[in-house]
Amino acid sequence: MYKNIDKETVLNLADLTDYQDGQIVSKTLVQNEKISITLFAFDKGEEISTHESDGDALVTVLDGVGRFTVGANVFVLKQGDSIVMPRRLPHAVFAQERFKMQLTVSF
Repeated sequence: MYKNIDKETVLNLADLTDYQDGQIVSKTLVQNEKISITLFAFDKGEEISTHESDGDALVTVLDGVGRFTVGANVFVLKQGDSIVMPRRLPHAVFAQERFKMQLTVSF
C-alpha cells in the first residue's frame, strides 16, 4: 500500500523530496515484505557507504548526477538513467552533484 503520496493525482516524483544542505532526505512510498519504494534527495558530497541488500534494487535518477559503485564497477548516472544492483552484491552511492533518485527493492 502506498503512503506519503497523493493518489489519483499526476505526480512528478522529483518534486516529492526536497534537497537539504549537508543531508540525505528520504521518503518511503511503499514498504512491505515483497517491495520497498523510496525517494531520495542527496546534497552534493553526501553518500551511502558500502552495504548489501536482501533484494534486487532498481535505481532511477530523477535529477542531477550520482555515482554508484556496484561490486567492483563504478557507474555515473544522470537524470533518466537506471541501474539494477543485484541482491547481496555490495554497493554504495555518492552524490557527485545534488541528485534525486527512486529506489525500488524487490524481495
